[in-house]
Amino acid sequence: MIITISGSEGSGKSSVGKLLAKELGYKHYSVGDYRRKLALDMKIDINELNKIGETKDFTDKGPDEWQTKLGKTEDNFIIDGRMSYFFIPNSFKIFLYADEKVRAERVFNDHRKSEKYPNVEETIEELRKRRDSDIRRLKKYYNVDPFDKKNFDLVVDTTQLTVQDSVQLILQSLENQEDME
Repeated sequence: MIITISGSEGSGKSSVGKLLAKELGYKHYSVGDYRRKLALDMKIDINELNKIGETKDFTDKGPDEWQTKLGKTEDNFIIDGRMSYFFIPNSFKIFLYADEKVRAERVFNDHRKSEKYPNVEETIEELRKRRDSDIRRLKKYYNVDPFDKKNFDLVVDTTQLTVQDSVQLILQSLENQEDME
């Protein structure tokens, strides 16, 4: 089984993906990590990479081709990424979201060197800019709104959930789905 985890910035995609992969004994991949490395190699941050991506498609096309290939050549893995559900259509598609302030606090308190902001308010503003950039780029290149919840098999509000609670909810949903098949 392939599980794709999409969602808003700070909703828990990577944290949930890593723990879920561990629970299931699956590999874990992260498109965000792939793109952050691309930005680091270019000596810029993820926001600058996204801005470049609004006019030059290589910032998205490389990661998109990588995850498409994974979906065709591997099985039993979890990948977190904004468009993973789109590029791996034969997956179980999960969308995570949370309250904007909670997401900003998570990002603010995270240990990513490339995404440090002076306070939660500025983090909220940067997350809004990033979301707007994602929507512009992905509409332009694929005519898709990556935040449209109707594209997913399971939608989880992580606002009040721990990572462990989110994983348990997903495992229960997967178990229920298997029972229905």
